[in-house]
Amino acid sequence: MLRIAVAFLICLAAPALADERTVPANPAQVHLSFAPVVAKVRPSVVNVYASRVDTMPRNPLMDDPFFRHFFGGGDAQGQSKRIAQSLGSGVIVDSSGLVVTNHHVIEGMTDVKIALSDKHEYEAEIVLRDPRTDLAVLKIKGGDGFPALELGDSDAIEVGDFVIAIGNPFGVGQSVTQGIVSALARTDIGINDYGFFIQTDAAINPGNSGGALVDTWGRLVGINSAIYSRSGGSMGIGFAIPVSMVKNVIATAKSGGTVVKRAWLGAKLQNVTQDIADSLGLDRPVGAAVAGVETGSPAADAGLKRGDVIVAVDGQEVDDAAGVEFRIGVKPLGGTASLSVLRAGRSVILPLKLKSAPETTPRAAVRLSSRSPLQGAQVENLSPAVLDELSLTAEALGTSEGVVVADVGAGTPAAEFGLQKGDVILSVNGAAIKETRDLVEATAQRSRSWDLMIARGGQTIHTRIGF
Repeated sequence: MLRIAVAFLICLAAPALADERTVPANPAQVHLSFAPVVAKVRPSVVNVYASRVDTMPRNPLMDDPFFRHFFGGGDAQGQSKRIAQSLGSGVIVDSSGLVVTNHHVIEGMTDVKIALSDKHEYEAEIVLRDPRTDLAVLKIKGGDGFPALELGDSDAIEVGDFVIAIGNPFGVGQSVTQGIVSALARTDIGINDYGFFIQTDAAINPGNSGGALVDTWGRLVGINSAIYSRSGGSMGIGFAIPVSMVKNVIATAKSGGTVVKRAWLGAKLQNVTQDIADSLGLDRPVGAAVAGVETGSPAADAGLKRGDVIVAVDGQEVDDAAGVEFRIGVKPLGGTASLSVLRAGRSVILPLKLKSAPETTPRAAVRLSSRSPLQGAQVENLSPAVLDELSLTAEALGTSEGVVVADVGAGTPAAEFGLQKGDVILSVNGAAIKETRDLVEATAQRSRSWDLMIARGGQTIHTRIGF
């Protein structure tokens, strides 16, 4: 019945072939509604309340009981507490209580509560964080038999299809908006490492993050993630993470994993510009050009070469490098994918083994805490797995030595120094850095001046700094 209603709605919106206007023939044709779909979906969409308690720096004045009594300011040690909070939405994807939301909703948070559409509230634990896709999985505590939303097929939707967005915008409560798919395979949004989004004009506002984007059959096709806005409110340009990417995260959580492993290409790709297309004899600038291949990687084993242009993965066309990474990233491990490649004016099909990047050296991640210009940086040992997670290649770095910066804490000495994610620290005060423990020992030494050697983007930076 819904299909008939939608079809009739389209007919009303466009002139007839004979350029004639039509009018409803009966009351049933006037009463068109998405209410049955919403009624099916609403119980599976939840509100996510995340928080953490921050301990503020000790105030020396709070040593005096007089100040503590009249001005507050925390406990007997003079430390005050501040609660940081985040609000978003989520989707129940398994009856055991697994909930998918955006990573940025729970990023840095420790305590999470879930509120169902029927007002029941539950404590929840964070079972998986995947910042590369801006997804996270929560587990509702103390319950079972929750209403799980059916997963759809994001590859089957087309531009112009009706979609419905459900979430908790601005914290006002569960709300429903309707629109169409405005575009597919949107890249360069700058939200996650796999920039491949569904664009919709269904109104998405702050608080909708992590909510459901469903088709007219009530199946999940995307997780609402971001909007383009100049005012902070909806302007009809919203973006959702395709459910094909969400399925990998759900499968990992169900298997008890905490890190999502994806197929590894092992090649550096770049978008095909018009200049590149002209130099390669292509009629239009589409696909991903291979700028380098990692030795021993699946790309090398498949026979991929520098200068090749990947135009499709398993028959699905790709417009750019992000499209290739997405299509390979959603494939299950253990099988083989077919790469359609243009090489020297002819088409070649290459078989790519779908396996994850190896962690040849344990990453031994550590957050540097000793007083130094690097304090506040998280560093890890180099390996193909770590480089793949950071979207780097050994060729691009120009080195296979040192330890890589995986994160730089905001407001830390490392951030003020200008250290960047992806930098490789080669030496500190003349001491070669081969593993993270070497860096911990080097920064633990007190010094008034620091001599640092850092690799960035294939170049080596040598700097001296007083600290």
